[in-house]
Amino acid sequence: MCVIDDDVSLLRALRRLLDAGGFQVKTFSSAEDFLDRPNPTPPGCLVLDVHLGGLSGFELLERLVAAGRRIPVVFITAHDDAATRDRAHRAGAVEYLRKPFDDESLIAGVNRALGPA
Repeated sequence: MCVIDDDVSLLRALRRLLDAGGFQVKTFSSAEDFLDRPNPTPPGCLVLDVHLGGLSGFELLERLVAAGRRIPVVFITAHDDAATRDRAHRAGAVEYLRKPFDDESLIAGVNRALGPA
């Protein structure tokens, strides 16, 4: 799984939480860093911030879909509104979480995104 968020302290906290939950996690501070990663193997899911510097989470997802790469997404955002929620659901988000969210909600969303083991 990959986590993409431009808040470095949140990125560290999410990595610790997900590592402790037994997930293999790679973190990226931008959509561009994710796209430039050396291992192009698709992750099992993305935990993806909606608003990033550079490409947004939605723009990243659109690029992945255009390239034929469908990856389950848990969107996270601090800027919640009805239009953003609607866009996330239209984009096929497995989960949409408003920051701050509780650990259990994130773990449940990731488990849904990853599907049956």
